[in-house]
Amino acid sequence: MTSMSRLRRVLATSAIVASALSVLTGCGSDDSGDTIRFALDWTPNTNHTGLYVALQEGFFADAGLDVQVLPYNNTSPDTLVDSGNAEFGSSFQDSATFSRAAGAQTVSVLAPLQHWATGIGVKADRADLAGPKDLDGKTYAGFGDPGEREILRQVIRNDGGTGDFETVVLGTSAYEAVYGGQADFTVSYFAWEGVEAARRGTPMRYFHYTDYGFPDAYAIVVNGNEEWLATHPEQARKFVQALQRGYQVAADDPDRGAKALIAANPGVFSDEELVFESQRMLAADYMKDASGRVGTQTLEQWSGYSRFLFEHGLLAGPDGKPLTTEPDWSTYFTDAYLAAP
Repeated sequence: MTSMSRLRRVLATSAIVASALSVLTGCGSDDSGDTIRFALDWTPNTNHTGLYVALQEGFFADAGLDVQVLPYNNTSPDTLVDSGNAEFGSSFQDSATFSRAAGAQTVSVLAPLQHWATGIGVKADRADLAGPKDLDGKTYAGFGDPGEREILRQVIRNDGGTGDFETVVLGTSAYEAVYGGQADFTVSYFAWEGVEAARRGTPMRYFHYTDYGFPDAYAIVVNGNEEWLATHPEQARKFVQALQRGYQVAADDPDRGAKALIAANPGVFSDEELVFESQRMLAADYMKDASGRVGTQTLEQWSGYSRFLFEHGLLAGPDGKPLTTEPDWSTYFTDAYLAAP
C-alpha cells in the first residue's frame, strides 16, 4: 500500500486466483479500444475500490467498455502498461516517477488517493520514541523499495536527528517484527496495517511525513499507456471518467464502496469489517481534494516529492545513469481525461 507500503498488506495467495475468476474474462485487447485491460499493483484491496464500484455498478458497461482486470503478478503495472500489455494500471507516484524517468511511455491520468497514506509506524507503547529524531540508532524493518531509506533519513533530519539507523529488509514480515519487538519501526499503510494492528490488539503510533516538512505525494495513481491514449482518445475519456465516478461513489459512500469490493472478490477478505473500516478512513482523509472531487492532480504536488527523488540522485534515465537535468513534471500526469468540475 510506502506506497506497496505501499500496501504491504498480507492477503492470502488465494486472492489472486479469486480475483482472476471473478473479473478476468480474457487477456486480449482489441483494435477498437473498447476492451481495456487494467493491471493491479497488488491483490484487491481498498486502494482499488473505485475500480470495483465501476465494474459492479455497470459504469464501464454503460460507457460501452469491456474492462478486464488482470490479476496481480510479479510484473509491475508500470511495466505492463509501458509494454502495451495493459492499457491502464494502478501505481504510486514514486514508482510512476521512476518508470517514466527511465523511459516508460506512461502518464498518470487519475489519483485515487490525494495524500500520503503511509507513515513511520512504531508500537503505541514505545514512550521512548516520541518523534522521528528518536529513531536514530534504531532498527528499521523495511521493504527494499527505491528511495524509502532516503525518505526516512530526511524526515528524521527534519526533526533534528542525524538520519542514521539500521535497516533489515523483511517485506511483509516487517510488521510482525515491530509488533514482536525485533525491530523498532517500519512504514505502515494507515488504512490497512494501521486498522489491522488496532483490531488485533497491537496498536501503532505514526509519524506523518508532512508533519515534519516532507512534501506530500499521491499515494495511488492510475497510469495509462501514452500511445494508446493518443490513438483512442474517446475510449480513454470514457474509461477515466467511469473510473473517476467509481472512486467518487466510494469516497462519498464508503460502505457502498466496501460492499462492491467484497462482492467482486468473494471469499478473499476473512475480516470484512476491516474492509469497511479501511474504506471509511480513506474516504474521510485521503480520497478527495479540497473541493470534494476525486482523481485530480496538481503540478505543485507532483513536483514536490518527485523533485526530492531527483535531487537525491535516485532517478535514472533510459541509459541507467542518474538524471542530471530535472524533468518537466507536468508531462508526468494529466487531468485532461477527467470529468469537468
